Amino acid sequence: MLQLRSKETLDHGDRGWLKARHHFVVSDAGNRANEPLGPLVVWNDDEIAPGTGFGRHSHANMEIVTYVRQGAVTHEDSVGNVGRTVAGDVQVMSAGTGISHSEQNRDGDPLKLFQIWLRPRQDGGTPRWDSRKFPKADRAGRLVELASGEPESADALRIRADARVLGATLLAGTTLTHSPAGYRHAYLAPARGVVLVNGQRVSVGDGIAATDESELTITAEEDAEFILVDAA
Repeated sequence: MLQLRSKETLDHGDRGWLKARHHFVVSDAGNRANEPLGPLVVWNDDEIAPGTGFGRHSHANMEIVTYVRQGAVTHEDSVGNVGRTVAGDVQVMSAGTGISHSEQNRDGDPLKLFQIWLRPRQDGGTPRWDSRKFPKADRAGRLVELASGEPESADALRIRADARVLGATLLAGTTLTHSPAGYRHAYLAPARGVVLVNGQRVSVGDGIAATDESELTITAEEDAEFILVDAA
């Protein structure tokens, strides 16, 4: 089953410094059709103005994966981590028993990112943060694991969830196929361009949910970059 979540159906907000679209319902007043998929509970498409950002706040028992689409995000947290993650790269925070952090746009251009929240397979654990570079050239025409809860995924950032986060770039007119394998759910959102997923058109700002689909055929209508999450 496929469910196209066009940008018009997504919950959204504008605080001036933050423009956000929520691929998953975030409040009782939101679009209940955009429900979580297994452990995948949040997918925010955020644009953060220069010189602003999220001040110090706390999380617990959540795996938070951030994919930077444009600009750079600066992270600082209560366990001593400080890092800057730039466009095309990924950071992961395992909140575990509890961590507070801030995320700031300290550059002169708007920061655009996907922030993806996954429920861990079990609560608790030591809080941790990590980031990694993922050159887009390595993702040309194929999906690459960016973060994974599978122990054999040595090249991906580690998460404590029954899920994996993948990324790819496709030239216009090219196609790849993806099997969710042992995962029941998948969710895809373009960071750039337009793709067809099993014949359904998905452009920047949209997302598409798949449940119990044995294979996804993804074709670029124009040069495209996208993120895909498999979830149990």
